This record gives sequence, C-alpha cells and structure tokens, in this order.
Amino acid sequence: MGTVLSISPATKKASIMDADAAGDGVKADKSLKRHSMFVSLSWKKLVANSAKKSAKKVTPNPLPARELPSSQVAQLNSENARKTHQNDEKKPKAPIPVPVPTVPTHNNDAVAPNGRLASVQKQPSSLSLVSPRRIVIQASTGELLRCLGEFMCRRCYKLKELNSAEVILWFRNIDRTLLLQGWQDQGFITPANVVFVYLLCEDAVADSIGTAAELQGTFQTCLYLAYSYMGNEISYPLKPFMIESNKDVFWETSLRIINRMSAKMLQLNADPHFFTEVFQDLKNQRETVEANLDR
Repeated sequence: MGTVLSISPATKKASIMDADAAGDGVKADKSLKRHSMFVSLSWKKLVANSAKKSAKKVTPNPLPARELPSSQVAQLNSENARKTHQNDEKKPKAPIPVPVPTVPTHNNDAVAPNGRLASVQKQPSSLSLVSPRRIVIQASTGELLRCLGEFMCRRCYKLKELNSAEVILWFRNIDRTLLLQGWQDQGFITPANVVFVYLLCEDAVADSIGTAAELQGTFQTCLYLAYSYMGNEISYPLKPFMIESNKDVFWETSLRIINRMSAKMLQLNADPHFFTEVFQDLKNQRETVEANLDR
C-alpha cells in the first residue's frame, strides 16, 4: 500500500510569506541596530558639547575659609601692630610750634617764684603789620630829561644864561655820536639811565661852579661813568666824554665820584625802594621849578 503525500498551495504560500516575514524582520533588526548606533553616537556628542558649555559658564563655588586657631590670630595681630608702629616711626614728624618768648616789663608782667614767666601781656607797638602802600610813578624819557635840565639850572644858579635845553643837548650829542661811530647798537637814553645819571650829578655837581665849560666837563664825566656802568657795551671811547683841556680833572672827578657813590650805584640796581625814591626826587625837580615860577 502506498502513502500519498499532498501539499496544499495555501500552506506553501504561507510558508513562503513566513519566510519573507522572517527575512524582513532580520532586515528591520539590522536597520534598527544601525539607526540606534547613529543615535547613540549623536547623543554622546551632544552630551559632550553641553558639558563643555556648562564648564565655561558655571563657576565653582569657593571653598570655605579655613578657620585659624585663636593663638595664631593673636600672633598675626601683634605682628601687624608692630609693623604699623615701625611705619609711624619712619614717617617725618611735623615740627612742634614753639612760642616765641616776649621780654617782660616791670609793670605788667608777673614772675612766678620758680623763675618762670607767669603771664605775658601784649605791648602796644607803633609799627603796623600792614605792608606799605605801593607807589606807582610814571614819567616819559623826555619829561625826565627836562627834570634833569631844571635841576642843573637850579643847582648852578651862578650861570644865569644856562637853560635846561642846553644840558639835554650835551646828553643827546654824546649818545648820537656813539651811535654814528658804531660804539653802540641802540640808544642809551632811557628813563632808568636818566635816573642813574641824576644820582651821579646830584653828588658831583656843586653850586660853586661858575662857568658853563666847567659844568659841561663835570656833567660829561658823570655820563662816562653812567655809560660804563649801565651801558649795553663792554667799553666806550673817552673822546666824546672828555674835553682836552681838563683831562686830569676828568680822572680826578671820576675817582672821586666812584669812591663816594659806588655803594649807592649798586643799591640803585638792587633796591627797588631806593630807585623809587631817586625817581621821585628827580620828578619833583620840575614841580619845584614850576612852584617857584608861580610865586
């Protein structure tokens, strides 16, 4: 007897579908594994980047300070106090004001038994502590020259024909000659130099002069000393200043003026108050002459 084996088509088809489903499942598992690997890699990269950013932005909390024992704190305080004391000693100390002693008088001051001054009363003083008032004097060069000429005319009263213009002409001729000959680059006649010439003439010109030539010789001697002392050049020639007839008198007069007026010549340049006095005295010469004419 034989056995008949029969296979239905549906069963075959189901087996084929099952086989296909199994194959699809294997493919799906492979694709899932591949996708899961990519997801895991991207997740690791994202976590690493976020960790770096958080490390940059977040600052760690400071560690708590360690408490020092009380003995060490006391030692540090003592060292700080010692350093502060040393720094204070190195700093320059301000001077201590010392009272100025006042000489006591018999009537108003009392002296203690131990010899010390018990009380000091302020004595009235006639000197004022207020600074003296500044005096401003203004005058032009021409005005000072006229004042100098008026002084010469008033001092030499014996010379009736002398006028101030003649004295000014003597002065200007010498200054012009030195300029033309090249002995100086600029004129000497200025207000300060005229005051200096007046200082010398006030001492050298005597009221006993009887001739105009004698007066001219004395005046030009004073001019030579003024140019030598106040001029802008190192040296000046003698010819415009000295008259040939009185050469010996010229040098004798020069030495006499230097011996008497050397200190005042220096003081005139060093002391502004003295210069102001001489300036005012020269300016008053013209006012004196005008007052005499009004009488």
